[in-house]
Amino acid sequence: MPVLRELEIGLMFWGERNPRLAVRGVKSLGLRCGQLGIAGHVPIDEVLPLWKSTLAEEDFAITTVFAAYEGESYADIPTVQKTVGFIPRATRAARGERTRKVIDLAKALGVPGFACHIGFVPEEVADPDYGAVRDIVRGICDYAGRYGMTVALETGQEPAHVMKAFIQDVGRENLRINFDPANLILYGTGDPIGALGVLAPWVLSVHVKDGIWPPPDKPGSLGTEMPLGEGAVGIDRFVAKLKEIGYTGPLTIEREVSLEQAMDDRHKEGLSHLADIRNAISLLEKLRA
Repeated sequence: MPVLRELEIGLMFWGERNPRLAVRGVKSLGLRCGQLGIAGHVPIDEVLPLWKSTLAEEDFAITTVFAAYEGESYADIPTVQKTVGFIPRATRAARGERTRKVIDLAKALGVPGFACHIGFVPEEVADPDYGAVRDIVRGICDYAGRYGMTVALETGQEPAHVMKAFIQDVGRENLRINFDPANLILYGTGDPIGALGVLAPWVLSVHVKDGIWPPPDKPGSLGTEMPLGEGAVGIDRFVAKLKEIGYTGPLTIEREVSLEQAMDDRHKEGLSHLADIRNAISLLEKLRA
């Protein structure tokens, strides 16, 4: 596993069908690290040996394992509220169990951290879903803590002050944040640079992503993800703020793309997103200098 430099550039990727192809795809971009996403349908017992053998052969670092869950949809804000993370009551217990299995996978691969979207955190502490989600996050932190692992919450679905209060209420030392500046814009929850200042003490990792605000004439709509540098985040200000707060971890690009598709010239969208990733790498190399 390579020793990473300060502000090493990495990639968030999903590679459940062919781990070796996925890792080599990331490496072909000149990158040495990334965050691994595990979708809800992936059979962990089947893919674990494949990932073990791949990482034993490849000089590559997975910095975080992300969990997604079956039944989640990011179609619009109301759908996200109903389906994502631990807010839906009907799937809460099953997703908690799935989370523990993904943490087990991360431990088996020697990955130091787990992360996920927990869903919209209710702003009112009296909301019954607030207490239930807080308690399940406490349990997840305690489970990961047995392995010496961190748990990072993805930002954006709630304002920074709500996330801060929630983390303080959970009260676990290994609870941190994966800060995604674009999500705050996509969900319309606040200025990402200001939010980074509020949440700085808990920022463990970041996604480098861009986007534009939701259309004001379409309530409930999400904003639109954009190629890095073409949205409203202000990536130059974001990287400067990261340096200001003393962040030295990876700059993990997130641009939703299947590397397996991106390497197949029949998938034009995948190729387009792959070009976006290459441009993002070039931009970040300049900004981190």
